[in-house]
Amino acid sequence: MAYQAGDTILDDEYNTFVNSSSSPYGYNHFAGTGSGVYGLGESAIATVSDGDTINASHWNALFTGMDTIANHTNDTLTSRAAVSAGDTIAIKAAVAADLATLAASVAAGSPNATALTTSASLQTITTASEGWDNTATHEHSITWASADRMRHFFNGGGKVRIVTSTTQGTTNPKDQSFIDLGTALGNIDIGSLATTRSGSGETETTNGLANGFHDLGTGYTSLIKLTSNNANYTSNNIELFAKLNAVVGTAVTMVIKMVASDPASDAQYTEGNTDGPSGGDGDIKNTPRMVTNIYAITPNTDEGLTTSPTHDSVGNEGNANGTTT
Repeated sequence: MAYQAGDTILDDEYNTFVNSSSSPYGYNHFAGTGSGVYGLGESAIATVSDGDTINASHWNALFTGMDTIANHTNDTLTSRAAVSAGDTIAIKAAVAADLATLAASVAAGSPNATALTTSASLQTITTASEGWDNTATHEHSITWASADRMRHFFNGGGKVRIVTSTTQGTTNPKDQSFIDLGTALGNIDIGSLATTRSGSGETETTNGLANGFHDLGTGYTSLIKLTSNNANYTSNNIELFAKLNAVVGTAVTMVIKMVASDPASDAQYTEGNTDGPSGGDGDIKNTPRMVTNIYAITPNTDEGLTTSPTHDSVGNEGNANGTTT
C-alpha cells in the first residue's frame, strides 16, 4: 500500500523512515552511525516489529530526532506538533521530503551549521632557523578516536584549519615574499567535500580546493599552491597538501604538509647586498623561519546534537630539526 494521506501508517513504512540505508535514507543512516558522507553519531531510533502498531511515542521519537538534526543543519522542516497517546496515528505530511532534506545537508557536510567551536592553535611547527635552502617542510597529523568519529566530525560541518606565516616582520624583500604568501593563503579550511581559502592575491599556481576530507586518499593531494608576485621573487611559493592514513571509513588520521620553496634562481637578486652591484638580500639562504598552525573547527552541542565528535590528538610528522608547540 502506498503511503498517502488518509491511510494508517504501516510498520514497514515507519521502519523505512527510521532505518533505510538506501535512498530515500532513513533517520538512523544520516543521523546515527551511517557510512560515507552520512552519519553524525547520534543515538539510533528503534524500529518496530512486523505487525506492531505505530504509537504516539514512535512518531514523537522520530519527529524529535528530525528536529534536532534540523536545528544543527539549519534546515526548515514541515511544522508538525507532537502527537499524544490516544490520538489516531495516521499519515503525517512531508515526512519523506523532510528526511531527504536532512540527508542532503549531512551529505554536503552540513554547510549551514553554525554550532561550531574553533579551537586555539592545536600545534605550531616552526622551521629550526632562518636561512634554509631550497625548501622548508612541515607535517602535522590530527587523529580521532575512531573512523566513525572522524567521519561524523566532517559530516557535521567540522573543518581542519591551516594557517601559514613566518616569525619575521617586514624586513627584506625575500622575507616579505613569504609573509605575503601566508597572508594571501589566509585560513585554509579542509571541510567534508571541499577546502576553502579566506585570503586572496598572489599567483594561484595549483588549485585543488575542490578536494575535501571525503576526496582524500593515502597519498598527498595538493590543495593549493601560491607563487609570489613580488617582482624579485616570482618563483618563491608555498604549497599545502593533505592525506589520510587509510581510506575514508577506516582512516582515523589526517596529515597536513606545508612546503615553502625558494628556488636557486632567486639568488640572482642582489639589491642591497654590500658585495653586489647595488647591494641587497639576494642570498638564496636569506629565508625566514616558516610557521604552520593547525586548528579544529568542531561541531558542538549548542543546537541539539548530543555528541561532539572532537579529535583525539595531534602530532608532528615532519620538521624534526624544528620546534613544535
